[in-house]
Amino acid sequence: MKDWGPQRIAHAVGGRLLGAEPPLAGPLRVVIDSREVTPGDLFFGLVGAQDDGGRFATRALEAGAWGVVVGPHFASRVPGGVVIESQDPLRSLQALARAWRRELAAQVIAITGSTGKTSTKDILSALLAPHRRTVASPLNLNTEIGLPLAILAAPAGSEVLVLELAMRGAGQIAELAAICEPNIGVIVNIGPAHLEQLGSLEAVAAAKAELLAALPPGGTAIIPADEPLLEAHLPSGPRIVRFGTGGDVSVTATTDEGVELDVCGAPRQLEPGFRSAHLLSDLCAAVAAAEAIGVAVEGELAIELTPLRGERIELAGGVTLINDCYNANPLSMRAALAELGGDAGAVRRIAVLGDMLELGAAAQGFHAALGEQATDARVLILVTVGALAGLAGETFVGGDHFHAADAEEAANLLAPLLQRGDLILVKGSRGVGLERVARRLVLMRAGS
Repeated sequence: MKDWGPQRIAHAVGGRLLGAEPPLAGPLRVVIDSREVTPGDLFFGLVGAQDDGGRFATRALEAGAWGVVVGPHFASRVPGGVVIESQDPLRSLQALARAWRRELAAQVIAITGSTGKTSTKDILSALLAPHRRTVASPLNLNTEIGLPLAILAAPAGSEVLVLELAMRGAGQIAELAAICEPNIGVIVNIGPAHLEQLGSLEAVAAAKAELLAALPPGGTAIIPADEPLLEAHLPSGPRIVRFGTGGDVSVTATTDEGVELDVCGAPRQLEPGFRSAHLLSDLCAAVAAAEAIGVAVEGELAIELTPLRGERIELAGGVTLINDCYNANPLSMRAALAELGGDAGAVRRIAVLGDMLELGAAAQGFHAALGEQATDARVLILVTVGALAGLAGETFVGGDHFHAADAEEAANLLAPLLQRGDLILVKGSRGVGLERVARRLVLMRAGS
């Protein structure tokens, strides 16, 4: 937006430009934290539950901000500089992101799902990067605040935006889709996540399907082939592409050379660097999205998955850690345990499983089922963390079960049990903090 002047910015955000001398060039970056302001930034003073970011507007300008967008209470108090008064700075941030998305005229691919959103985004970005100027939303910029920041970080000339959309309740995907205006919508899966807010899988499917309703005529909806809960929500305008077994894009074989796919009747061979079933499903969704914008992919892929999402770390002493502790729900837990059980190279399989949060009344049953899934995965040592996860010990057979009240206790308990050849899965909801277990294991084994 470096060519956008104050009047244009004010119009785009729906605000009122107060008296100011216009800078020579438009803003270089958008920030919401005054401590991160560098010369040329446009600062938005968002209103939070505890504070109003508008009170930091003067500090932002003193740090060299191009200008500030703040609420009426603080707008008139800012001495000098480009000041734009907004009745709702968050809505203004979202409006500016929508205006920039339209200015870019890029293809926008929006991805949502109960699990696997980030992995699908990572894979799709790797598929597109050699062929299109592609920008993907970084880390967890997938909310009503993060998504606009991800869009506004896209440089001029971007051809494809790959954006992740998070959902906590009904109406939120529709809100995010109205900001990014996707051409292509990908629903990775429907699973028992956020049941505390939504109550049922049918409600989860309806909330995710808000993405499909936002697609334009001529757009593309990419959905799992085996998800009947979405069938009632399929729009009539966009093209429907199904991925997975029996779908338009599916895996037909895995070989030493890579993965063979059927892509709408055309055979393809890829070398993605992984073989796990849930990542291959994500690969099919990503390939379908790439094909939808005319990118046909084949051969070796350079895919770098976001940390904490199934990354494998080789520890000292011949121990392998699967660090998958970014988040968890019953669908992702089942997939992670299935991958653990399918690893033929493991001498012993160890699972450190934490509570899965926001499951409502069904929480106890889902946690008890983890013990059966760990048994099926041939886990020899199960460490549960948290009151709910402890229920898995009641259904776990064939190995030793240890329970820890928190992540620190789990790390201390597990460290002396490890042996050469162990394969350890660490997974739980982010609120449990199991990244501390993974971190301690890395440090402990490094010093062994």
